[in-house]
Amino acid sequence: MKNERRQQMNKIKVLFLCTHNSARSQMAEGLLRHFYGDKYEAFSAGSTPTLVHPLAIKVMAEIGIDISNQTAKSIESFRNKDIDVVVTVCTSVANVICPFCSPSITGERPEIIRTTLPGARRFLQHGFSDPSEVEGSEEERIAAFRRTRDDMKEWILSYLSDLEVEGPNSRA
Repeated sequence: MKNERRQQMNKIKVLFLCTHNSARSQMAEGLLRHFYGDKYEAFSAGSTPTLVHPLAIKVMAEIGIDISNQTAKSIESFRNKDIDVVVTVCTSVANVICPFCSPSITGERPEIIRTTLPGARRFLQHGFSDPSEVEGSEEERIAAFRRTRDDMKEWILSYLSDLEVEGPNSRA
């Protein structure tokens, strides 16, 4: 038990954020835990959490990753916790003001992250399309979830394979 606790303490803590913590951040949490769970401790949260989207659960199960027990959480539940890396996965869209990515043009930490997670050592912003916004047939919606899942998987496998935590801010 002590060895397991020591291993947990040495892991890099990564918090994925998106508005509703229902699809993108949940899938990213599951992917990181699945592929690099020995190195990273993965979490996810949102500014206005809802429920984990059933299609996110479905497309993750297609690749052997079970996120059915994950729950949507508020960023407030991570207030003042030690987080090594905060990754926002939202995209800036003209008709949506995302509290996590709106200042990304200036390269600054968004206010909600600066005040809620003041101890976060590094901030990354990498936007992925929101599959829950896609309308159409069931197959079109599932295809959107698969695209986002696959884009996230590719990014996590390439970018997060050997992440350094030194810098206070970064944009990927």
